[in-house]
Amino acid sequence: MQFEEILYEEDGPIGTITLNRPHDGNMFTERMCHEIRDCINEIRRETRTRVVVITGAGDKFFCTGGRKDGMENSTLYAGVLPTLEMYESIDKLQKPVIASVNGFAVGGGNVLQVVCDVTIAKESAIFRQVGPMVGSFDGGYGTWYLEDLVGKKRAKDIWYRNPKMSAREALEIGLVNKVVPDDQLKAATREYALEIAQRGAFALASIKGAFNARHGGVSGLSRMAHDLLLRGYLESEEHDELAASFAERRAPDASKFGH
Repeated sequence: MQFEEILYEEDGPIGTITLNRPHDGNMFTERMCHEIRDCINEIRRETRTRVVVITGAGDKFFCTGGRKDGMENSTLYAGVLPTLEMYESIDKLQKPVIASVNGFAVGGGNVLQVVCDVTIAKESAIFRQVGPMVGSFDGGYGTWYLEDLVGKKRAKDIWYRNPKMSAREALEIGLVNKVVPDDQLKAATREYALEIAQRGAFALASIKGAFNARHGGVSGLSRMAHDLLLRGYLESEEHDELAASFAERRAPDASKFGH
């Protein structure tokens, strides 16, 4: 896969997406959001990759939010930065996604790591939600998911007061899973990803679907039902008997149900 604003590489069962605009804080653009979405949708359709890592290029920025430069000047959808498509693709991907935070995770960049399933950060990483400071806000992933991680009172404080947090402070409140020395981030992320990759892929997909069903509504529950149907029930003796009896226009043999 070839992209302009992200890099993608595979290392065994690990696929790594690198936000590649370090000269501009690895900020989102319309193109970057679409490239991340498209890359993840390609990963969904292959079986090589078991775990996805998202990180930033360079050693200073993970991601510092979004930029609308070059987009159509419209209040219609064409004028809206497509971050939701990117967040949704991460949320709906049936494979675990790890944020490897290599620097500042600010604004939409912090929301990005929140949406990922787990987060590993280097010691010098900084986290901050700056929305109201620049007249911006988040009404979904950046609020609901943040509340799940740190609790409602603390999530409101993060959004209302916009404190700057160190990696250690983020770890203490449950915003991230693990903090490592700066020079160990890449190796620690790979070790973490390989450990997850050893687990059952279908089990991990089902667990992720179960977590996401709470916020996904009918979409989340449909994902759970769809995946379990395809991989579980459709391979069962009960299904085979019902399908055969229907095709043969006969009553099914109920003794084969529940096997």
